[in-house]
Amino acid sequence: MKKQKLLVIQSRRKILKCKHYVFILICLLFIQCNSNRKESKEKNEDPCVIINTLMKNQNTSWNNGDIDAYMEFYWKSDSLQFIGSKGLTYGWDTTLTNYKKSYSTREEMGILNFENLNCKYLNNSSYLINGKWHLKRNEKLKDLEGYYTLIWKPINGQWKIIYDHSS
Repeated sequence: MKKQKLLVIQSRRKILKCKHYVFILICLLFIQCNSNRKESKEKNEDPCVIINTLMKNQNTSWNNGDIDAYMEFYWKSDSLQFIGSKGLTYGWDTTLTNYKKSYSTREEMGILNFENLNCKYLNNSSYLINGKWHLKRNEKLKDLEGYYTLIWKPINGQWKIIYDHSS
């Protein structure tokens, strides 16, 4: 009889232990599912919304007078293409140098405003952005404005401008 009681007690302890492990396993699975759902939501966020946010950050960098920070949104590659008033140039370094020559003072930089008109999927996760830009400057320098066509592409997990045609 004593042996039977001991077996019953041991059996109950094993069952309680199993229930404890099952509970912990369920909690871990729940945490993992929520984590995956959050990552999935971030991965599935609309690229046009992401790009628009990045362009607002880029705009802020310009308006803070920080051309180097502004250029962080461009692909750091010799294959970057930029078309401006002086024609086609290649490369991140060349583009940075040209910006610094054209806008060497805070007054020349003025206050920039972007207005994205559309965002379209191209291929290979690339997106085409068309929009208008306006550079508010003092009376002596006069305002500047024009249009842009950008191609944004994720490179090493970050969205970058790989092509810019601004006129």
